[in-house]
Amino acid sequence: MSEMAFKTRGLTKVYGEGRSAVHALRGVDLDIPQGEIVVLLGPSGSGKSTLLNIIGGLDRGTDGTAQFHDQILSDMTDAQLTQYRRNHVGFVFQFYNLMPSLTAHENVELVTEIAKNPMDPDKALSLVGLAERTDHFPAQLSGGEQQRVAIARAIAKQPEVLFCDEPTGALDSTTGRAVLSVLKNVNETLGSTVLMVT
Repeated sequence: MSEMAFKTRGLTKVYGEGRSAVHALRGVDLDIPQGEIVVLLGPSGSGKSTLLNIIGGLDRGTDGTAQFHDQILSDMTDAQLTQYRRNHVGFVFQFYNLMPSLTAHENVELVTEIAKNPMDPDKALSLVGLAERTDHFPAQLSGGEQQRVAIARAIAKQPEVLFCDEPTGALDSTTGRAVLSVLKNVNETLGSTVLMVT
């Protein structure tokens, strides 16, 4: 049996207090095996992104535990969570968050400057099928190409885990399928655990 990348036990997240409290997560128990592609499906407001943000180290649960290998994320300080995100995690969001004044290469290169074991930006762009577009600015790229630059930026850290929050939400179905194919390739090539919300 493969090792678990993540375990949550009784993970709860409540926003607000009293009668206006919103229960985003109610006692979630989840095991995510290392090296798998896992897709979280559910309607809007069901807590998918909240779960992603907690195990991605961007937010904290109200109760319960979240664990990455043998590290208890729930017990980490803010500084430790920052190191966790920097050293282990890549993020891909629905909106690409690219710097418009930087080329595709430069957008990816930004992340490699803070990574422990960075990949060459051109190799990362090649992995997502953009070897010929490295010198293009975001405005010169289609939506699907911009999302692939965002994926290249995330994988240039060579993360153990890639979190994707609605990575195809702003794309048409054909382009969305192409992006999913890129994520599958990243999983197979780098062995990264891929957790996707859609």
